[in-house]
Amino acid sequence: VQLQASGGGLVQIGGSLRLTCTYSLDDYNIAWFRRAPGKEREGLSCISSGVGATYYADSVKGRSTISRDNSKKSVYLIINSLRSEDTAVYYCATGPCTSYTFTRPNLYRSWGQGTLVTVSS
Repeated sequence: VQLQASGGGLVQIGGSLRLTCTYSLDDYNIAWFRRAPGKEREGLSCISSGVGATYYADSVKGRSTISRDNSKKSVYLIINSLRSEDTAVYYCATGPCTSYTFTRPNLYRSWGQGTLVTVSS
């Protein structure tokens, strides 16, 4: 499967952004990760295939929404109330989507190329 993340850019503190992950084949579990400068890759959220179960990391819970549109083979991650610490390269990946697995990037095999989000005043 091929994945492509897009939607990054320069955003002001307190603003919002929508990241898009497009995939090449049918319905997949999709997770979003990010890697901030000098930090390890962090799992943010995932959405399962089929029923669309969703999970969120504490760092984005309450200010983000993950959703999908299978007709467009796309998964979206909206993050509101952006903070400087949200600055990172954001990746989407396919793999197991449970409350345990979405924070473990080593469990994900196929990755998109990443999109840079810079949050600044």
